[in-house]
Amino acid sequence: MDEENTSPTPAPDTTTAAEPSPEEALKKLQIERDSLYDQLVRRQADFENYRKRIDREQQEVRQQAEADLILALLPVLDGFERALNSSGENAFHEEYRKGLELIYKQLFDALARRGLKPVKALGETFDPFLHHALEKVETSDFRDQEVIEELQRGYTFKQRLLRPALVKVAVRPTPEEKKD
Repeated sequence: MDEENTSPTPAPDTTTAAEPSPEEALKKLQIERDSLYDQLVRRQADFENYRKRIDREQQEVRQQAEADLILALLPVLDGFERALNSSGENAFHEEYRKGLELIYKQLFDALARRGLKPVKALGETFDPFLHHALEKVETSDFRDQEVIEELQRGYTFKQRLLRPALVKVAVRPTPEEKKD
């Protein structure tokens, strides 16, 4: 009787069905690694796109600030142009005019270096994207839709229209009006 009770009991099985084999564990780790690598690549791409967008937005803000400043200075250029176009015959006026020309040139050159360019108007064909017609003059002395007078100079800033040129435009008279 005692002999039966003293027989060694079999050792419990240490391998359970829930534990994966080393190959399965390796495959699971490789899948997890691939997933994490994919997330890393996506996050890096997202960050790079974010950085580029922020740089682009900052550049646009800087350009808009420059454009606003230049737009505020355009009346000063207009004033210089009016002063230079006024007539005077005495020697004092000529010296004064030379001084104005130098100051105007310095200001205009500084703005041109930043990207300001005048809009060509006089003698050009009227372009509603560049010119603002204040008056249409019926005449046969000029081509139809030709700008015959520039009342105020227009400007572009870095390929964008900052201010249209204010102009007078020639219009051919209609044949009916010629008979009158």
